[in-house]
Parts: sequence; structure tokens; C-alpha cells
Amino acid sequence: MGLLENCKTYTGKDLEQIFFRPMLTGPSALDLGVRVLYNMPVPTTVQVWEAQKNVLKSLTAANATWTGGNSARKFQKTIELKRVKAEMGYGASDYFSLVYELISARPEVNMGDLCGTELEEAETALFKQSIAEGIRSTVWAGDTTASTCNTFDGFLKKIKSLDSDGMISASTYTAADASDITYAVDIFDSVWSNASEAVKDHKGDGQLVYFVSSDIYNAYEKYLDGLGTDGAYTDHIHGRQGLMYHGIPVVDVRVGSYVAANSNLHRSFCLLTDRRNLAVAVNTSDFPGTEIRMWYNPDEMENRQRAVFMIGCEILDEEAISYAYGV
Repeated sequence: MGLLENCKTYTGKDLEQIFFRPMLTGPSALDLGVRVLYNMPVPTTVQVWEAQKNVLKSLTAANATWTGGNSARKFQKTIELKRVKAEMGYGASDYFSLVYELISARPEVNMGDLCGTELEEAETALFKQSIAEGIRSTVWAGDTTASTCNTFDGFLKKIKSLDSDGMISASTYTAADASDITYAVDIFDSVWSNASEAVKDHKGDGQLVYFVSSDIYNAYEKYLDGLGTDGAYTDHIHGRQGLMYHGIPVVDVRVGSYVAANSNLHRSFCLLTDRRNLAVAVNTSDFPGTEIRMWYNPDEMENRQRAVFMIGCEILDEEAISYAYGV
């Protein structure tokens, strides 16, 4: 156990390069499925521009002077960041087994000649997985009034508040509707029909997404299985890497276990928006005390891990949302 008892602390560049940047940039950011802003200045302010429309005018001698008209529409949103921590503790023997399981699964590792670097990499990977899942679940199912996932309000809580204030386009469906596998298509059509033209115009950008709860995703997959075509049979046997409806990805946000115990959030939902409209901001550099620390506590015979950082999320444009939820 000696190799696991050494305290390891990551701050500054190590904290960024080893832990957070790999999780929040590149392919790893796709797990969140939304816009990720990492280490932007605090407070994190996002500028949103809308291209000016109807700019073409006839050029004649009479209007050869400046007729530019109004400037392009611009608005900004400030993402409120909350200081959070993630802490985990394992009994020494259990923790040692978990880390060794990660190591033994790697074919290039010689189990008879382990070095401290390999143990540290496995220990780091274990904690990174926990932090990534904590970020993903709270970004969607966060609720400051709940008993879990309560560090900041996530997208589902914000969308419900916007619906209560009449600021977004929202419709409802019943549990009986959702239990019919053909109704998933009706939900997609309803959300699309209720969407503003500004939302529909973004389809050509390839960034529109249906974010749905697991029940809607599973119903749609069963609907596709029942189409009776050769392609449906093949997909039924081999599975699907991802679903689409009329060229728009359908993404299961996988938060059913988190919202099940929270009556403030919709358990069944379908959200259509541009993925860039949902922004997550994480900062690990602009305030003191940000760190990742892993150490062994001999008094409790427990391996402990702690991460301290800042995070928040925001919906940038409420008008660019179309939403349906089960009642």
C-alpha cells in the first residue's frame, strides 16, 4: 500500500492539463453534448450575435450614400459560477482493489513490476470518471432545492422555470401517450411544429438536437425496430450507435436515476434546440484554492480524493427552445 499513500496535489497547469481539459475539450466534451466554456474569465459572459437580415438593396444614383440601417442584434448572458467540491473516500483495501482492477485491464502493464507512475495514472483515471459524471448529471439535473445534485441549477430546472414564466414554447403529453411507441414520433413532430422559425433555420448548421429522456429514446428505438425493413432488422440485431429523426440527432441525456427522486423536475421530456444554446462554464484558474488532492488518511485507514473548482450553466437564448414534457 505504500505507493498509494503518497499525497498527490494538482494545481495550476497540472490541474488543467491532467484533469479538466481532457474532459471538457475535444471528443470527451461530446458526452455533455452542449457548448463547453473552459477557463473563460470570471464572471463568464457570452456574447451572442444575430446576423442582420434583408441587407441587400438596389444600388441607384438616388441611394448611393450610406443606408446601412440598424446594427446586427446582439445580446449577452452572464453564467453564474458556483464554487463546488467533489470528495470521495474508500477503505484502503477496497480502494487498492479498484485501482488494481484498472491496471490489470491494460495489456501493456507488467503486474509483476508495477511502478508508482502506473498506480498514479489508474488512481487519476478513477477520480476523473467520477468528476466527469458529477458534472454531466448536475448540468442536466441540478436543483439547489434537492437533496442530491444540488450545487447549482441545471438545464431541466431552468427550462421548467422558463416554462412557468411563459418564456418558452412548451407542450405536454400524458404517461399513456408516452407508453405508445408510435407516439415518440408524434412528440418529435409536435416539438418541431411549435419551434420558432429561428430554431428551424438552424437545421442547416447541423447543430440542432433533440435532447430526450430515456423513455422517449427507448420508445423511438422500438418504433424503428418495428418498421419491418431490412435496415430495421439489421439495427435490431446489431444495435444503433445513435438515433436521428429527419436528420436531427436524438440524444438520451441519461438522467433518469437523478430526476426520479426529485419531483421538481420533469421525468419525461423532449427538448429541441441548437446544442450551442446550452452552455456550461468551468473554471479552475481564477480563484484561490482550486486543486485536486489525493491522499491516504492513516487515522481512518481510508484513501481520499478531493477536487475544488467553479462551474455553472446557462441557456443563452430562451427563444431558441421548443419543449414538451410528460404530465
